[in-house]
Amino acid sequence: MKKIQFNKNSIVRRYIFLMGVFIGAFLLLAGLLLYSFYELNEEYTSKNRQLEDKERLVQDMEEAFLQAFMDVRGYFAYGSENLKDNALEQEPQILDSMKELEEMEEDFKDQSFLNEVDKFREYYFTEALPVNLGEFEKGNIEAVKAAANEGATNKIEAFMADINEYNEAINDQIDANFDELKKIQSYVQFGFVVFVLAFLIVLLRITRLMFSEIARPLAGFAAAANEIAYGREAVIEVEKDRNDELGVLSIAFNRMLEGIQENEQNLLAQNEELVAQQDELHAQQLELQEALEIVKNNEQKLSSRNELINKLANSLDKQEVMESAVLNMCPIIGAEKGIIAFIEDSSYASYGISPGGVGQFLNNLLFSGVVDRLKMDRKPFAMKRQAAEEEKGFHTENLLSFDLYIPIFLSGKKLIAVMAFSRNDAPFDNRLMEEYEAMAKNVGIAMDKVNLYQASEEARRLNQDILDTIQEGVQLVNTEGKILQVNKKFCELFRCPEKLREMDGCSWADWIVLLEDSIEEAGEFINFLKSEVASQEKYSSNEEQFIYKNKEGKVFKVYCEGLFDGNTKLGTIFVHRNITKEFEVDRIKSEFVSTVSHELRTPLASILGFTELMLNRELKLDRQKKYLSTIHNEAGRLTDLINDFLDIQRMESGKQEYEKKQLAMLLIIKKVIELQKVHSESHELSLEFLGGRDFVIGDAGKLEQALTNLIHNAIKYSPEGGRVGVVVFEKDGRVKIEIQDEGLGIPPEALDRLFEKFYRVDNSDRRSIGGTGLGLAIVKEIIHDHGGDISVKSQFGKGSTFTISLPVSDSQTV
Repeated sequence: MKKIQFNKNSIVRRYIFLMGVFIGAFLLLAGLLLYSFYELNEEYTSKNRQLEDKERLVQDMEEAFLQAFMDVRGYFAYGSENLKDNALEQEPQILDSMKELEEMEEDFKDQSFLNEVDKFREYYFTEALPVNLGEFEKGNIEAVKAAANEGATNKIEAFMADINEYNEAINDQIDANFDELKKIQSYVQFGFVVFVLAFLIVLLRITRLMFSEIARPLAGFAAAANEIAYGREAVIEVEKDRNDELGVLSIAFNRMLEGIQENEQNLLAQNEELVAQQDELHAQQLELQEALEIVKNNEQKLSSRNELINKLANSLDKQEVMESAVLNMCPIIGAEKGIIAFIEDSSYASYGISPGGVGQFLNNLLFSGVVDRLKMDRKPFAMKRQAAEEEKGFHTENLLSFDLYIPIFLSGKKLIAVMAFSRNDAPFDNRLMEEYEAMAKNVGIAMDKVNLYQASEEARRLNQDILDTIQEGVQLVNTEGKILQVNKKFCELFRCPEKLREMDGCSWADWIVLLEDSIEEAGEFINFLKSEVASQEKYSSNEEQFIYKNKEGKVFKVYCEGLFDGNTKLGTIFVHRNITKEFEVDRIKSEFVSTVSHELRTPLASILGFTELMLNRELKLDRQKKYLSTIHNEAGRLTDLINDFLDIQRMESGKQEYEKKQLAMLLIIKKVIELQKVHSESHELSLEFLGGRDFVIGDAGKLEQALTNLIHNAIKYSPEGGRVGVVVFEKDGRVKIEIQDEGLGIPPEALDRLFEKFYRVDNSDRRSIGGTGLGLAIVKEIIHDHGGDISVKSQFGKGSTFTISLPVSDSQTV
């Protein structure tokens, strides 16, 4: 076999050339095969289509003849002219089909068939049909039947048989053409398979050629590269005369191998240098870690030192200072456990020591010689000893323990406490003893501060207790008005006892707000306080005081004194004294004088005037009687007034005596109403009993006095007349008595003071109704002395309702 010569300068060109030839030949031969197959198929398709056209024309002629036969028979049967015309119209269609079939004539069979058709057409449409139609139209049916029996029917059947035979011949020809076409297509398909196999063989040959030319050298390259990757030597052998890509690649690969070997040598040298640098960096890292560890330890010590200093500077709690000292000094001096203990009391704080160890240390402290040595040397000292079994932990060999004792001096003189620290297998550095001594001095200073604070706090608490025992509110403010100290009574006066601690340090603005919320007309009082706080007068010529009233109605008198240190004013002391009772006594005295002067003078003036008239003039008998009646009434008023004074005096002094027994209140109320009806004809007095019990334990005379006062007031304060009703009922075990009127009513602001002694409602703008102001106070005292209660509801201008509540009694006699 002749070897194909390729262009050895390029594998790509050789591969493109071979594939181009292969694809071109494949496409050319495949095209020829497909074209031949197409032409063959078209030829046989054309033949069959022509035969099918012949068959269609023969069928058309057959259908036309059959249609004519059927229409003629229908005409003979029914006489329809349309059937006759339709039969005659079939002949032109038959002629047209014959003409088309004549154009497709191919052999003598077609010519013979056409002659047979034309011959039958002339017989039927020219000879037989016109004669029979004429006989039928003449009514000679028998002639028509005779013509049919004489051979016409046989001719028609013979002609239809010829047509069927011709059609079957055409169908046989079509089937023969189809079988021939299938046979030729089988030959073509076999040839196409042979063609594909041939080209596959050619493709396999081309592939084998390219494998030997390309894949095998590439496999050699891969094997050589793999050997080089594992560090082994490898040689790539390629034909020397190859100038294609593989030849160039082999040259480049060998050059690359040389470069790699050269770089490997360089990398080995650099690697040795990096290893040396890494060793140096590792050494530096170890040094930095050691330095970092030292820094962390120093940071921990510094943090503990700061915590210790902060606690010593800010804490005033002795136990807290001791715990902070032992807890923070352990990490500072590197101790594993430590304790601080006072010599003269049992105060101590420890870290890392069991309760048994603490007790042992405290019990032996004064007898171990440590205290004596510290008093003598006044400096810290360390000791070395064998560690006890409980200190060894998991160590089985001998273990040394080192103890450090540090003294704590109060004010730098008196030894008050000892600090002891311990650690294992590492002695304390003697160079740091001065530092330990300095820290101990700071602890001693903190203890000095704690002692001073405790002494100061005890003195302050004593002063506060003294101030709290005083019944006046005491308040000390500085020159800026800030409260420095108050006592408990002061907070009670301003109804804020829970703020006793908060008041110390309260600013001027804050407690002025408190004053404004608590007292009436606070502006004048605040100005007084401002002037006294700002005053620099050391010795006042007059006693400075001020009287004010809080919003609960209580009256206070405040006096003040400046507090001086030499000539420097430190502040002002205000003393608030509750003078409500004194103020009320003064008011009652004033009311008493006013009442006596008013209520006694009027009847005395009338009595004096009328007696002078009767003594100096001659009067008729009826006038004398009238004047004596007036004198009698005024004397009665004086008697009632004096009786009221005596009653209220006896009640307040507790000398009022009652003769109590079981009473029926309805009987007393009816008696009072009957008596009051005599004094007023313009009022309608009524009694309504709603049910229940009306028995109470009481003094009949006093209860009658109280009811008389209330009903008389209802009449007196209803000057226009109207209804005065008394309603009695039982509720919750008490007898309720309501005295209702429709009179002037009571102003809302007067309701709270209505039962005060000498208090009179100001009604001068409506009616000037007089009174002593003692009646309701006496009623209240009587009702309270009977275990009852009295209340009032009123609507100003529409009347009032006084309600007495007395306990019900079921007993018969007291």
